[in-house]
Amino acid sequence: MIKYKLICKDCNNIFDSWFSNSKEYEKLKKRKYLNCHICDSRKVEKTLMSPNILNSPDLKTKDTNKIKEIKSKLREFKKFIKNNFKYVGDNFAHEARLIHYDPKKEKKAIYGKASQKEIQDLKQEGIKTEEFPWIEDKEN
Repeated sequence: MIKYKLICKDCNNIFDSWFSNSKEYEKLKKRKYLNCHICDSRKVEKTLMSPNILNSPDLKTKDTNKIKEIKSKLREFKKFIKNNFKYVGDNFAHEARLIHYDPKKEKKAIYGKASQKEIQDLKQEGIKTEEFPWIEDKEN
């Protein structure tokens, strides 16, 4: 995926748009499928943009410290979850329903994997779930 900053030559609206690759942008541009969402003009071009790189020397020290602090908190939460919840793998939705609907089933905290559709279905059934960003243990 690639993100381009685009500008409308008619109304000067600047906006971002994602493309699968640079060739996809060129193909859509050539077929006049790109348009401004403000004035609907087809006169849309790429504009200058700078890369957003986390390791840029311009990144302030306090920003990198904040990122490290957030990663540290996420690791703490991950450790807590691993130590106090039962891992059910890809069976999360099934296990959550068993716990919710079976009154004889022990109420226990679980974690595992579920698709967005499964999570949405569980919530519609009144089964409370939480999503958590599961970061890798390695440092990048």
